[in-house]
Amino acid sequence: MSEASELAGASALVTGGTSGIGRATALALAGLGARVVLSGRDADRGGKVVAEIEAAGGEAHFVAADLRDETSARTLAREAAALVGPLDILVNNAGIFPFGPTGEATEADFDATYGLNVKAPYFLVSEIAPGMAERGRGSIINVSTMVAEYGADGMALYGSSKAALVLLTKAWAAEYGPRGVRVNAVSPGPTLTEGTAGMPDGSLDALASQAPAGRPGTTQEVAAAIVYLATDRSSFVQGAVLPVDGGRIAV
Repeated sequence: MSEASELAGASALVTGGTSGIGRATALALAGLGARVVLSGRDADRGGKVVAEIEAAGGEAHFVAADLRDETSARTLAREAAALVGPLDILVNNAGIFPFGPTGEATEADFDATYGLNVKAPYFLVSEIAPGMAERGRGSIINVSTMVAEYGADGMALYGSSKAALVLLTKAWAAEYGPRGVRVNAVSPGPTLTEGTAGMPDGSLDALASQAPAGRPGTTQEVAAAIVYLATDRSSFVQGAVLPVDGGRIAV
């Protein structure tokens, strides 16, 4: 099988697929032959990603979704399946990353962070994974963060939400793995994206300098790890959290 057809016939949903890591992942999965549904809040950006995939000969669809609760998650899953059939791959990438002192976070900040970073993935898996298990196959990849692994000043809200996603990854692997559904996570470090471009000058590079690689990662590098976990290349990998952080976890 050629690399370009490795995922031929497979269907995938990538949340937060209009930019950054999600966009790179959608492009990479489509490049391997998967029929991709990408979700996000910006229809213009979503349309551009779809057009880019189609121009390269792939199949893609955009579904507008403001993921925040059970209803929005289940609705997205059903709309995606209506477009490309039963889902074989789910990439829970959509997320927000609020930084700052605990004392300054509001209840609205807390609810928004946990709604998108934890509740939405939970109910997407609740909607999609049972069908995967019935068919005896499927791959779910959750996008976490290196600050889910250690305490960091100003990262309490963001880091704790992603730490919950890490535990869910392991629990879902235990629950669905025996029925053929592999659930894993990637844990990116500082990555050059549209979102991190808004960070204060030099802060991303300063954070990245703490790791052996000494530089920020690219969205393509993170997407490559997600693709690895989505394909049969990782057929014996379950419940793992794959660091894509330039070695930060090692120091």
